Amino acid sequence: MTLTPGVDAPTWPVEFAERYRAAGHWRGETFGGMLRERAEAHPHHIALVDPAPERRTWTYRELDERADRLAAGFLARGIAKGDRVVVQLPNVGEFVEVVFALFRIGALPVYALPAHRDTEIAHFCSFTEAVAYVVPDLHAGYDHRELASRMRHRVPGLRHVFVTGDPGEHTALSDVPCEPSAPFDGPRPHELAFLQLSGGTTGVSKLIPRTHDDYLYSLRGSNEICGVNAGTRFLVVLPAAHNFPMSSPGWLGALYAGGTVVLCPKPDPDTAFPLIARERISMTGLVPPLALVWTQAATETAHDLSSLELALVGGAKYSEQAARRLEPALGCKLMQVFGMAEGLVNYTRLDDDTETVVTTQGRPISPDDEIRVVDDAGRDVPDGEFGHLLTRGPYTIRGYWRAPEHNRRAFTEDGFYRTGDIVRRTPTGHLVVEGRAKDQINRGGEKIAPEEVENVILAHPSVHDVSVVAVPDAYLGERSLAYVILREGAEPLKPVAVKRFVRERGIAAYKVPDLVEFVDEFPRTGVGKVSKKHLRFAAGQS
Repeated sequence: MTLTPGVDAPTWPVEFAERYRAAGHWRGETFGGMLRERAEAHPHHIALVDPAPERRTWTYRELDERADRLAAGFLARGIAKGDRVVVQLPNVGEFVEVVFALFRIGALPVYALPAHRDTEIAHFCSFTEAVAYVVPDLHAGYDHRELASRMRHRVPGLRHVFVTGDPGEHTALSDVPCEPSAPFDGPRPHELAFLQLSGGTTGVSKLIPRTHDDYLYSLRGSNEICGVNAGTRFLVVLPAAHNFPMSSPGWLGALYAGGTVVLCPKPDPDTAFPLIARERISMTGLVPPLALVWTQAATETAHDLSSLELALVGGAKYSEQAARRLEPALGCKLMQVFGMAEGLVNYTRLDDDTETVVTTQGRPISPDDEIRVVDDAGRDVPDGEFGHLLTRGPYTIRGYWRAPEHNRRAFTEDGFYRTGDIVRRTPTGHLVVEGRAKDQINRGGEKIAPEEVENVILAHPSVHDVSVVAVPDAYLGERSLAYVILREGAEPLKPVAVKRFVRERGIAAYKVPDLVEFVDEFPRTGVGKVSKKHLRFAAGQS
């Protein structure tokens, strides 16, 4: 389980690390230390509210103490500093307790989403050599205990499964905490805090290593831009393990500022609007499809949304027309967010004029965020022209977890991350996002790697070839379309049969193709490769 710095997780060169510390970006903080400081500063202030099924609250002192006891329990079961633990919990209070307990002992949460199934979870557990897996008993009608049982058989090194609720054959998370017997030998600020998931373009997700120092800086910068303080009441409506609701400024940003985090079990207006009214929510984060739903529902709701001051919208391109409708409907300020779990985050600002807010995706957090917009040959293009976005900075990683070959393609020799986004930069430094240069599909903020879905469909005995591409969609931004070529002489298939086959392979539901179209051949490039560019064009015209 030993981690090798610079190999498992490439680090910043010494001269950059020294520059970021000298600038005050990296302050030598850890997440466990941050929670302890907030608990000492205002122990009785409410840190966390979990409204479902019955309203539960944790003060900062209570959250700190619960994290201590759970950390001690993890240590007692042999989970140690540097160990990886896959955490797949919905928006419940235990999610926050678990990750802070792991932070405290220096074990690394590996953030999985509630929608992930066998394919993704098996990869996360085996690739990270996870020693434990944390799940709910049932969520959205799905029994995660059965999934966990399958993982125990497939991944020999997975020693523990902890379950919130009825544990079945596994261990109840509520049985784990115990009294600490000694101070924790926790992580150092420059060491890894957790592993996030990347929406890669090939195969299952790459893993993104984030340190305490770099991620805490992004929280401070986000809080300053968004005006987060101890009076902020932040509603977490998106899955809490996503980077956007976690850090932009998210629930971690709210806790860093000493504010209150309210967890929303479902993002729909019928669930969220009553919580906004009852909990006097002042801030939240939405993806564009959800923002559209909220905008429409707000005109007819009887719930009092007047406490809401700021809605951040990000995760996918937000259309100008939809952006113009949000503020009048919700009665709050809009801030656009464009970023990535690998690092760089851009915000429009509270003092930006309306046209800037609705037509751009913001400018970077940090003065040390370096931005390049380049053509296909890697030459910088003038402001106003579209090009490939490259970036490096104090909270943008220098490489993925244990992926040296991919890192050589994803990063330049001088450390710039190739984001795969096509953008243009305005004279004010704001970025306008045109789309993706890569094949990745952004389905309402959920990233889909076409190759992963293609490999699943190719396993069908009637399928000769397949190509999955993005289709423009007014609601989700993009949907997925699978072009399928059947084997000669194969029994005819219907689209529903292809979708069912994918779903039954144990893949997250959002990756199942929205559309399936049968074709006789694919368009080819000059060198004989499938031309996804032409397939995307054809899809957009249909």
